Amino acid sequence: MRSKRVRGRYETKDAITSVSLGIGNLIVDTVTGFLAIAALLVVWEYRVFELPVTWWSFIIVFVVTDFVYYWKHRFGHRMRWFWMSHVTHHSSQHYNLTTALRQPWLGPFTGLFVIGAPLIFLGVHPAFMAFAMSFNLVYQYWIHTEAIDKMPKWFEAIMNTPSHHRVHHATNPRYLDMNYAGVFIIWDKMFGTFTPELKSDPCVYGLVKNVESYNPLYLAYHGVMEFVSDCITDGLRPDRWVRRMFNPPGWQPDGSGSTSETLKQEWLNAQTEDADLSKLV
Repeated sequence: MRSKRVRGRYETKDAITSVSLGIGNLIVDTVTGFLAIAALLVVWEYRVFELPVTWWSFIIVFVVTDFVYYWKHRFGHRMRWFWMSHVTHHSSQHYNLTTALRQPWLGPFTGLFVIGAPLIFLGVHPAFMAFAMSFNLVYQYWIHTEAIDKMPKWFEAIMNTPSHHRVHHATNPRYLDMNYAGVFIIWDKMFGTFTPELKSDPCVYGLVKNVESYNPLYLAYHGVMEFVSDCITDGLRPDRWVRRMFNPPGWQPDGSGSTSETLKQEWLNAQTEDADLSKLV
């Protein structure tokens, strides 16, 4: 069953799968989250300063945690070890509010949470950081929609919006691995990972190689299974396993793989060839 609601596409099975993954994520994070908290509390013992909990410090922490989120999100796409968890969020071929709930079930086990450790060391209590991050995640819920086209220009210039985040979820070569922002799109503009949504290139959602399944358990762990399968194929080659961990998704030891960079370059080459041919006609 499919339905259209103000330009938003919904499919019943897909929506149910996304909600199921959201519930599973909540359970897994609740059960295992203490591991991350315990590790960050160890860092807290060695803090060089202690930031007071006030309204003004909340604003500072909110902005800084969004900066940290940008890098966590970028690493989540650019290193396969982290992507094997984050891939779950991108597995839907639809883009709507239920897609926001499609979250991984690996908890803190990839270790990505340690990127926030410098903030703890500088004096932000782990609970304060988690509180600020919760507002960050709430903000990101509403941007998972096709129902909103563009926000006012000033808002689009500073904040992450549905238009910016549609780009992030798209598999079009132009859009691959762009717009990592959580709340403030300025980070992408600062670090060269921003691209606008173009009406001439409508977003196509999902993965470069889509997973045709509605099984929440499979979608939650297929990234891990594929990583382990590739390592088994390598044989007893720990050097290759490590390179697989830290290279982008799609990378292969023999150079035969297709990463987002190679896919973009192939697309750009095709665009150039088409332009050259048009000049000859």
